[in-house]
Amino acid sequence: MDATLHRHILDTELVPPRERFGMWLDMLADSPAPLRVRTEHADDFVARAEFIELGAMRLVRYRYPSLDCVRTRKLIQRSDPDYYLLALTLTGSSAAGQEGQQSHCRPGDFTFYDCSRPHEVSHHGDDHGREPASSIVAFIPYDALPLSHGRLAALFAGRMPGSVGIGALLADYLIQLTGHPDQYHATDADRLAGIGLDLVSTMLGRHLVSEDAVPTEVRRRALLAQVRAHIRQHLGDAGLTPQTVADAHHVSVRSLHRLFEAEETTVAAYIRDQRLERCRRDLTDPLLRDQPIHAIASRWGFRDKAHFSRAFRAAYQQTPQAYRTGHLEQARIVNAAASAVNAQRTY
Repeated sequence: MDATLHRHILDTELVPPRERFGMWLDMLADSPAPLRVRTEHADDFVARAEFIELGAMRLVRYRYPSLDCVRTRKLIQRSDPDYYLLALTLTGSSAAGQEGQQSHCRPGDFTFYDCSRPHEVSHHGDDHGREPASSIVAFIPYDALPLSHGRLAALFAGRMPGSVGIGALLADYLIQLTGHPDQYHATDADRLAGIGLDLVSTMLGRHLVSEDAVPTEVRRRALLAQVRAHIRQHLGDAGLTPQTVADAHHVSVRSLHRLFEAEETTVAAYIRDQRLERCRRDLTDPLLRDQPIHAIASRWGFRDKAHFSRAFRAAYQQTPQAYRTGHLEQARIVNAAASAVNAQRTY
């Protein structure tokens, strides 16, 4: 079985309370952009950081008590500063400042810094301490973005919403990837990084109010990711067609087909394959063993039972019923064997 994306976790609750804040400071000292940190919770700093190395990009999902951070010129001189930092606030409220620019972010907002320049960041949970602050941070090398450093300066310490358009797609990508790295293969890390960097570049380019700031190929891949996400969200709609997908993205059907030319598939084939994959997954789920096959097919957009059966057999070389029976029986045997081993250990 292919290895999944590796996630390294730092959890301060694994050490005594008096050592927790020091553990956190040691972690920050080893990061691409060390910070000077102040907190009111230094005596018992309950925090967690989850790291994923994704090709050229490092993702970190943080949860911590309230923090006030400063990146000084002295710290910059001690580290390799050629990184941008893109932060998505998940909970709490944050404020950022860099070179005279200021922003205040609520959950769902992005902000963006240049790690080679001094900046300040504050991130606080709720006033009553019931919910800690949390965020997702992407460390991005300068040369990983196709946008000039000079043009990006206009966005430093700015606020960008992650609830609409490309921002929403990027936020969903970061939340899904850092929340469920076990669902992705390690061999896909570079490709996943490419998707993320395309979305970051497109979002930043949009906030520069210039489509021309984003290279054509980057815009193409970002639109493709947006189209794919739309298709996956609407698989249960039997009326999902290339025309409705094109209309939802304000492009012509011809342009949509051109978008898929480099993917060695068509729009219709992608819709069909995604629906079949969802059906295949549900057919092997023991919790759905009593669900009629036609109900599963209908849930994922196949209204014609005969058409679904033909398409499934062409894709998996078995009828839906035979595929379900074989995989559920295999799962039963594996579970029975595991139960027998556990019983012997107990005995």
